[in-house]
Amino acid sequence: MIRVTDRIALDDSEIVEEFARASGPGGQNVQKVETAVRLRFDIRNSPSLADEVKARLARLAGRRLTKEGVLLIEARRFRMQERNRADALERLIDLIRAAAAPPPPPRKKTRPTLGSKLRRLAGKKQRGDVKALRGKPTGDV
Repeated sequence: MIRVTDRIALDDSEIVEEFARASGPGGQNVQKVETAVRLRFDIRNSPSLADEVKARLARLAGRRLTKEGVLLIEARRFRMQERNRADALERLIDLIRAAAAPPPPPRKKTRPTLGSKLRRLAGKKQRGDVKALRGKPTGDV
């Protein structure tokens, strides 16, 4: 079991990991060892998540979500397979935590104060006066 929050724990069988050869620096190691990790997590069929968490997670996933509702996370930042596995898992846990967090309270509409309106208008007047001085000079000298 992978503990995400106090109320959410994922079963190891819900996560599928695939390995591939990573690109980038590493010399001969890159051509021989499959260090990149592609983590798959089926959001729609996960029994560990509530429906509202699934919906928020699907929104947060964006382009990483397939049409079938599978979240894909690719990790190839490190040169070691174990570190890439831990990185992919940590990114999945962070996404689920963000989706499980309660949404922020709705914004209360406020109106600007009289003082802020007057300061804004005074600033606009001052700026207009500066620009008015940039006109062509008159011939009265």
